[in-house]
Amino acid sequence: MFEFMQQSLDSAAQRAPAWLQDWLRDGRDRWEASTMPTRKTENWKYTSVQALREHFAPAAAGARLLRESDIDLPQLVGSRQVFINGHHSARLSDSELPDGVSLVRFGEASTAQAAHIRQYLGSAAGEAGTLFTALNDASLAEGVFVEIAAGHRVAQPLHLVWLTTNQGEAFSVNQRLLVLCGSDSSCAVVEQFAGVRDANKAFTNGVSELLLARGATLEHYRLHQEEGSDLHVGGVYARLAEQSTFNSFHLGLGSELKRIDVVVEHCGQGAHSEVNGVYLPRGSEHIDYHTCIEHRVPDCTSSETFRGIIADEARAVFNGRIHIHRDAQKTRAELSNKNLLTSTRAEVNTKPELEIYADDVQCAHGATVAQLNENALHYLRTRGVSRTEAQSMLSFGFINEVIDTVRNAALRDYLRAMLARRFARDPALTRPTA
Repeated sequence: MFEFMQQSLDSAAQRAPAWLQDWLRDGRDRWEASTMPTRKTENWKYTSVQALREHFAPAAAGARLLRESDIDLPQLVGSRQVFINGHHSARLSDSELPDGVSLVRFGEASTAQAAHIRQYLGSAAGEAGTLFTALNDASLAEGVFVEIAAGHRVAQPLHLVWLTTNQGEAFSVNQRLLVLCGSDSSCAVVEQFAGVRDANKAFTNGVSELLLARGATLEHYRLHQEEGSDLHVGGVYARLAEQSTFNSFHLGLGSELKRIDVVVEHCGQGAHSEVNGVYLPRGSEHIDYHTCIEHRVPDCTSSETFRGIIADEARAVFNGRIHIHRDAQKTRAELSNKNLLTSTRAEVNTKPELEIYADDVQCAHGATVAQLNENALHYLRTRGVSRTEAQSMLSFGFINEVIDTVRNAALRDYLRAMLARRFARDPALTRPTA
């Protein structure tokens, strides 16, 4: 077992509130009983964790941004909560929340709130979590609990921003989010991860648990914009009750190591999920998405679409699994993964999986890997477009269909502009659509 987190584990045990101490001990026991994955570990076959052999100090409180202009944030109409190196920044956060929304930080929870959090903590990530979920449990000195009251339709999104900035040494951040959507409620939650340019190497171990009660609707956006030497191993775990709807979007810019697990469990009849995403590594970056859609009960539906553009010498991994249990009759599930390589040195490993134990289902899955169409490039070049801009336009068009699935208009326009700047300097690509 690597010793890279020993100091952070000890620090968490000292800082965590009393009601979390047994949780930390259980997580630490599971972590210490585990072994780090190797290339012989099937789920980590194409992703090395050697970058974690470095010592990571605990994230210090009181860190500040050198220039707030270094962080590009969407201008959403709603409440924003900002965390710098894992610690809440009251100065950059909104003091008010929308009606029907409550937010409690674990370290400030009252006795009643702590009991309420413990009732739900781990209920989505428990069995589905990886060994890094155990590490998250073992380091859990702080977390965020969001509850949407039953019957409330919250029009404005809740924006949670997790920033990493300079600390003078490599450090680790333990991010934990627990969202409970009451029955017949509706809300949108945007999680954004970003690092300040020229910051120290930061390792983020993030876990988000999303619990949807009967008839609830949740839009969940998880934007991974850390680049360069940042490391992120994280997981999103959603548990859906009957007649609930889960709409999820993921953006993954590459970095030295980025591994995200997404697990959606359909536990109530009539539940529906849509999981969409885009990943865009470049340079020598590495990104890995492992998704698992669990259909445990009858009459549920799911749709999953991920697209990747891999440039330069970057590497991407996508493993999408649909698991239909024996009792999950009348299930409809679809999975599509398409990848575009813009360099002969870029690499992607994609593996769609279907595991079906019911006999009355409709399922489809597929994956493709291709390069830019030379005929399309030639067509654009004959009309005065340079090869570089033509490549940018075709790349942008490849993912635009997935960006269209973003339901929040302000966030959709932000993503289009941000991605257009990443692909090219052509201002025409940044214009919002009607």
